[in-house]
Amino acid sequence: MKVIVVIPAYNEAEWISGVICDLKKAGYETVVVDDCSKDSTVKLAEKAGATVLSHVINRGQGAALRTGTHWAIENGADIVVHFDADGQFRVEDIARLLKPLETGEADVVFGSRFLDNTTKLPWLKKSLIMPLARLVNRILFKVKLTDPQSGFRAFTSEVGNKLNWRQDRMAHASEILALIIRGGWRVKEVPITVIYHEFGQSFSGGFKILKEIFLKKLS
Repeated sequence: MKVIVVIPAYNEAEWISGVICDLKKAGYETVVVDDCSKDSTVKLAEKAGATVLSHVINRGQGAALRTGTHWAIENGADIVVHFDADGQFRVEDIARLLKPLETGEADVVFGSRFLDNTTKLPWLKKSLIMPLARLVNRILFKVKLTDPQSGFRAFTSEVGNKLNWRQDRMAHASEILALIIRGGWRVKEVPITVIYHEFGQSFSGGFKILKEIFLKKLS
């Protein structure tokens, strides 16, 4: 099955080369969607061997993922993987997400930071932001996953063809989850390890995501 890894990127010159090189060594085809970076992200991504698509204005991570997903499916992907550009995800964990799809056990697979103890989350994220996100997603969207804000996901092209999220910025993760649950696709979570270079989502950033989720629900 053809797998294409989609990477949204905004000012990721520090990490993008290493991420693409690791993916290339593992045999994955990669498309980077540059969201109007001001640094050398595009040049470095191209040099590392990725296909690069560019937004002429900054539209947000959700929009970049949508652009990359459409491109991947149009270019023959059987499975689409969403992967971050900042080096916090491990390339070796992609195989964990792919296995349930390749065996026909699931249509969508999410990586979860909460199925084992390998991810050392910042206290604020672990104890306040993530429990609140789980509660909001359960109440508003009937989503009951351990890691509702996971950006590490994989799905079949059939799912990708029917997913049409509208959130361009960080609330896209909740919208994608809600659409998948409503679509009745088979969902599975697998454990992943996330390596934080910084302290992760700030409280103000988490509040902004919750605000976008509520606005989406009311629209």
